[in-house]
Amino acid sequence: MGREFAAHIQYLQISAWFEGEGLPELARFFADQAAEEHVHALKFLRYLEDAGAGPEIPAIEAPRHAFETAEEAVSLSLDQELAVTRYIDELVTESQSRGDHATTAFLQWFVTEQVEEVATMSELLQVVRRAGEGGLLLVEDHVARGRQRAPGAAGEAA
Repeated sequence: MGREFAAHIQYLQISAWFEGEGLPELARFFADQAAEEHVHALKFLRYLEDAGAGPEIPAIEAPRHAFETAEEAVSLSLDQELAVTRYIDELVTESQSRGDHATTAFLQWFVTEQVEEVATMSELLQVVRRAGEGGLLLVEDHVARGRQRAPGAAGEAA
């Protein structure tokens, strides 16, 4: 839960950084990612409440706020998703070793979600690297096209 809240805050900070760099599509992309991470954290919170675990929300480390390049910001995001994936895998292993079938079942959604999260950030990092810092408007176009194709995008039936 704490790691999802930390990702939420970090993605908000990255969004603000991209906004300051005049890259509104990347800013919107990371704002959307932040909102998604917030939902993930709340899923953990609600599960713990429902399971009677008396959740304790941990302190969150301050996010990194400055980057030299877009690649650095996106690379941090991928590293963060890979770390969250490792933590979720550890939770699955622990719940299985304890025979905690309810928690194992709950975590399966996150296992699948992390595959998508890592793939999304890996693709974005690849595009940013190909475009280079001088080609970030091409990245903006790539992100905007992805938004148009996304389920629930403007003009599509939800």
